[in-house]
Amino acid sequence: MADFDLGDGLRKVVLAGIGALATGYEKGSELVDDLVKKGELTVEQGKSLNTELKRKVGESLVKDADKDDEKRAAKSDDAETPAEETEDKPSEV
Repeated sequence: MADFDLGDGLRKVVLAGIGALATGYEKGSELVDDLVKKGELTVEQGKSLNTELKRKVGESLVKDADKDDEKRAAKSDDAETPAEETEDKPSEV
């Protein structure tokens, strides 16, 4: 059976999410530019919409990175067992 690395899979999922957010941002920017060209929005409204979109994407990226860090920390905490706990336990016979 093929060797599966959970960390690599998680990394790919996070990168796919970032790619999806970036694509969404680009498409959103294109939409705003098209609306401005059609005169449905003023240039100032388009700029403020674009700035808000950038802020939301940035917040999402930070949240995703924080969640990834928490998962890694929890995984490393679970993997480590202090030696004191195993040595101090009386053996059952």
